[in-house]
Amino acid sequence: MNEIDPRDDRRGLEDTAVLSELNRLVDELDPPPADLVDRVKFAIALESLDVEVARWERAGSFAGVRGGQTGTITFTVDNLTLMVNFTSTGSRHRIDGWLVPAGEHTVEVRVADHQSSCTRADDGGRFVLSDVPAGTTQILVHLVNSRGEPGRTVVTPTIML
Repeated sequence: MNEIDPRDDRRGLEDTAVLSELNRLVDELDPPPADLVDRVKFAIALESLDVEVARWERAGSFAGVRGGQTGTITFTVDNLTLMVNFTSTGSRHRIDGWLVPAGEHTVEVRVADHQSSCTRADDGGRFVLSDVPAGTTQILVHLVNSRGEPGRTVVTPTIML
């Protein structure tokens, strides 16, 4: 039935050789990004761990952000939708966003190796940040309740601007 003799060491050596070559090829042809560790640290380095992570729902022509065009992404979590449009303005970016349901929530944009930028959405849920540097970016929405008291914080997955 089984013609493989477990005492035959040759097969193990052949498998090890094949797997070693495969590992070498993957490292050579598709290595991890050089800044992977820094990106992971940035993504988890939030002052407060009491945040909800939004899901990336839909992307428009987001690759166009680098080419001077616009790109739109929609994020959702529980009962909040965040739609953001990115427009390249030279080496910086403009972010236009909308929150649904609307409210005067604080919106913070974190960019690796730069200071955070904050603004407040208007009562229609619209906000604008017009001078955002390029880099690894997250958007945080600090929600307030109907009495204006701080509530939960929602954070987007990291994106590269």
